[in-house]
Amino acid sequence: MSATATATAHATAHATASATATASDTAPYALLLHGTGAATHSWRGLVPLLAPHFQVIALDLPSHGFTGPAPAWQMSLPGMARAVSDLLAALKVQPQLVVGHSAGAAIAARMCLDGYIAPAALVSLNGALLPLGGLPGLLFPPVAKLMAAVPFVPALFARRAADAAAVQRLIEGTGSRLDASGAELYGRLLRSPGHAAGALAMMANWDLQPLERDFPRLQAPLTLVVGSGDLAVPPAHAHRVRALVPHSRLVTLPALGHLAHEEQPERVAAEVLTAALPVQAQPGTP
Repeated sequence: MSATATATAHATAHATASATATASDTAPYALLLHGTGAATHSWRGLVPLLAPHFQVIALDLPSHGFTGPAPAWQMSLPGMARAVSDLLAALKVQPQLVVGHSAGAAIAARMCLDGYIAPAALVSLNGALLPLGGLPGLLFPPVAKLMAAVPFVPALFARRAADAAAVQRLIEGTGSRLDASGAELYGRLLRSPGHAAGALAMMANWDLQPLERDFPRLQAPLTLVVGSGDLAVPPAHAHRVRALVPHSRLVTLPALGHLAHEEQPERVAAEVLTAALPVQAQPGTP
């Protein structure tokens, strides 16, 4: 196993041990995939609500959180899908429920389309599933590549995160409001130059056009959970995905932003458990 996979496995094992304290060994597996710039801390409210029903696996994506620097190929969407799939293969786990937030939803969908997983339920939480349109779509990729290529930029980002007010503005810019402990967790994470470098590298290598093209082939039943106040990903994107994916439904959560699962984990857990009803009768797959 690579150094990256080893580090990820360590974080995963810790998260699983914490999450499955009340779940049976025969309960189905649930895989949680966080978004760009986040880590397993973002599931802190949701995991205890899913744990009585599932054996929960939450991991830090390559070059995020406690997972160390990753090779360049792992920072693209297909690369991340393969890296997470390699970890699941090492753990000998096939998740029956997959929940992805933001870019994590794109990774989950790519894993399904590439044949790595075949969950009975796929849940996108404010999924970043489509390319940006207009001028932002033209400018963002080259700017991200430039920032990722400059060695001192991650350190500048990390230094900026030492300002609690700056972190708070960043969170509010997503349309969400977190309590002080949630904001501090993001601040602690963003103060790591390695984590900042990973987020920039992920953004620099991201291409969602092939995913958009492939969506009509997606077979996993997809539930799109959208916060109406999401300022990071236009809620209208979910409506477009709903039209592209044959087996999909859309749920709107009023007044919640991009980090809805951290703002009100109980409301989000209710939607996840509803989507997962076909899963809960199935035994876990070792």
